Amino acid sequence: MLFPDTMGTFSVYLWQGGDFVLYTRSGQQFTEMHRNRLHGNGVKEVYVQSGEKSRYDAYVEENLGRILQDDSLPASERSRVFYEASSAVVQDIFVSKLPATLPRAHFDRVRSIVSNSIEFLAHNDSLSALAPFISHDYKTYTHCMHVFIFTVTILNTFSLDETELFECGLGALLHDVGKTRIPRKVLNKRGSLTRDERREIMNHPMHGISMCTRLPLSQNTINCILFHHEKMDGSGYPAGLSGPDIPLPVRVIAVADIYDALTTARPYADAMAPYEALTLMRHEMREHLDMTVFKRLVAVLGGAEII
Repeated sequence: MLFPDTMGTFSVYLWQGGDFVLYTRSGQQFTEMHRNRLHGNGVKEVYVQSGEKSRYDAYVEENLGRILQDDSLPASERSRVFYEASSAVVQDIFVSKLPATLPRAHFDRVRSIVSNSIEFLAHNDSLSALAPFISHDYKTYTHCMHVFIFTVTILNTFSLDETELFECGLGALLHDVGKTRIPRKVLNKRGSLTRDERREIMNHPMHGISMCTRLPLSQNTINCILFHHEKMDGSGYPAGLSGPDIPLPVRVIAVADIYDALTTARPYADAMAPYEALTLMRHEMREHLDMTVFKRLVAVLGGAEII
């Protein structure tokens, strides 16, 4: 994942003769000659010191767009890099002690992830390539990543323009950002929630919007963060919207959100198999969900051989 004409703030090593050998130093430009020499000698792996891993991660994040557009790399390898780099960015939001509003630096990193990956996720084989990396152990930040992936994949089956797709993808990735304002002991509680705890969790869409008030969000993105728990029969929250009053991208996120929650292990429930989760959604949640969107989820999962 090293690109010619780029400067790395980390040293690169080769494994030769049973030891690590310095190849390029920190601050040295990695050139086409370096790359060709590696390829010519059949070198497929290089190494970075563990103490400089954060610098390498920043390098990958900065060059993620180039990585995802490089068709010479296998889709599986690009998917791995995308999933790891994107998860790290979203994890920074959920594990950091953030101020009352989401810092612009965090937001810009999230926006970059979305803009760099939209085209990659439009490929027919992207979801199947990403499937092995989608964890079944629930964490809020990986859940946001999964909802983003499923949402963009489903939205690609509708006629959204590039700007709308980006705005809705951004909303999907940030849809649960308000949960950073909910105590972890409530989010991770194994038993039944009290009425006050349930009310506290139901406030997370409002917390999310409050955290983003100073950021340049479109109405599409705001809708995704604020209304992703609305239901088609009007029984959702926070506004009790119903039917066509719920924007299409929000209905897509709602379906993706529920599917991922059901197929990942949470403190209070084991993970369901995809077919089991879809059966539950179809028979017990059909009044809550847009079934046209649900059918498209089934279609994209089937196309990726996830079910």
